[in-house]
Amino acid sequence: MPLRPATDDDLPRITALLRQSALPVDDLADATVHFLLEDDDTELAGVIGLQRFDGVALLRSLAVAPAHRRGGLGGRLVAALEARARDLGITELVLLTQTAEAFFLRDDYQRIRRDDAPAAVQASAEFRTLCPASAVCMAKRLP
Repeated sequence: MPLRPATDDDLPRITALLRQSALPVDDLADATVHFLLEDDDTELAGVIGLQRFDGVALLRSLAVAPAHRRGGLGGRLVAALEARARDLGITELVLLTQTAEAFFLRDDYQRIRRDDAPAAVQASAEFRTLCPASAVCMAKRLP
């Protein structure tokens, strides 16, 4: 199954997978999040989102359906999102995670203090209200 940009028609399936994965969805109607996904027209295998703030972006909503885990899909989604971010001139990705710190450390993301994230990212709903203070903040500079 190839990765592709999501369309508005995909949003209900994306929202369902994010809820199943215990990821925030409350701001999706208001935030401009660009999703990449992998599906076979019947099942959504995985999704990842990019919320852009000028030269920096929030990597969010990485979710892989249980039946598709452990096959490298998460890594492919992150790599595709990073490539898209570079194409858009984004120089840094920031994320919050409660469960995937080790996954992102393997991909050269570094743990940072939440207060050290760019101000525009800190102003997002994800930072302000949706992700708990206990979430680990991570960042990666893009070459």
